[in-house]
Amino acid sequence: MGARKRISAENRKEALKSMYFAKLRNVPTSPRKMRLVADMIRGMEVSRALGVLKFSSKEASAKVEKLLRSAINNWEQKNERKADEGELYVSKIFVDGGATLKRMRPAPQGRGYRIRKRSNHVTLFVEAKNTNDNQN
Repeated sequence: MGARKRISAENRKEALKSMYFAKLRNVPTSPRKMRLVADMIRGMEVSRALGVLKFSSKEASAKVEKLLRSAINNWEQKNERKADEGELYVSKIFVDGGATLKRMRPAPQGRGYRIRKRSNHVTLFVEAKNTNDNQN
């Protein structure tokens, strides 16, 4: 690895140390369905987002709820204290497409229809609300 590439990688690693996130990879549901759930909680305060996910009827919301709890625990572990009520919010959440399993289904007249079993990767970032910025 060249020096420029190594320095860039080290800078990325240092930036990730100050961020609080959780990743969920290879979820066997389509990215479009997962994005509907992600859009519901983007920018929300954490306790409100947990309530929305808990009472949502979508299957993907249970997986995102578990991911959100993991991100909160990551924040608490890095800061070595419990999160106060209303302190954290979902700063970023995005869904990327994962691997697609390709299958064939028999169709009339000797044809075959393609079935695509999609999967996705979800990344969720939480941040603390800054009260200092409001005072300045």
